[in-house]
Amino acid sequence: MPRATLALLRERLPKSRPFLMYGLTEAFRSTYLPPDQVDERPDSIGKAIPNAEILVLREDGSACGIDEPGELVHRGALVGMGYWNDAAKTAERYKLLARDAPGQSAALALPEYAVFSGDTVRMDAQGYLYFIGRRDEMMKTSGYRVSPTEVEEIVYATQLVGECAAFGTEHPTLGHAIQLVATPRPRDSDSALGDEQLAGALLAECRLRMPTYMVPAGIFITCGPLPRNVNGKLDRPLISGNWGSQAGQ
Repeated sequence: MPRATLALLRERLPKSRPFLMYGLTEAFRSTYLPPDQVDERPDSIGKAIPNAEILVLREDGSACGIDEPGELVHRGALVGMGYWNDAAKTAERYKLLARDAPGQSAALALPEYAVFSGDTVRMDAQGYLYFIGRRDEMMKTSGYRVSPTEVEEIVYATQLVGECAAFGTEHPTLGHAIQLVATPRPRDSDSALGDEQLAGALLAECRLRMPTYMVPAGIFITCGPLPRNVNGKLDRPLISGNWGSQAGQ
């Protein structure tokens, strides 16, 4: 949940106790952040739910260090058996844990499968997890790895947009050029900004709030809502396909 959205929710519902959660289709829920930690760690997805263990692993299967980005891996009672009639997809996400993986017991007689999420996270010294982004959506620009979520969180904090999505397009020197698609925030007609004005205002805010390498090279304003997939999530491939072609023009 964008931090700005969480703040608005708590303002409108001051007696609510929000439980921020992260989950996988392949394993139901994975982590939760207790309400008493929301003020201290509003950007965290919390710790593992009961009867689950969450690992942060490098590509070689070894455990990441404190605050080192790695892949979130879910093990425990809620891990599914695979995808129905899809052996290839099952092999991609459900993998055997290495014998020397954290928490593995040498006495365990049966091989253990876990869900490799494809999500990049980090774990702090207190064991709290922070979502960085999908591994297949990460952008590399000017030698830095940037998650679309990082860009979007900052844009939402400006309170100038209704929805937004960031993606990268190929660039001969940068690697990826960051692009941003945004919808206007619903406002009274008297105070509404035109598309060019909104794009200019967003660019100015991005330059104030972001390091230079993260500032979008292009900003596209469109009427909402942004396209979503059947799960209700932003359809990032469709968004990058639709607006990425415009970025190259």
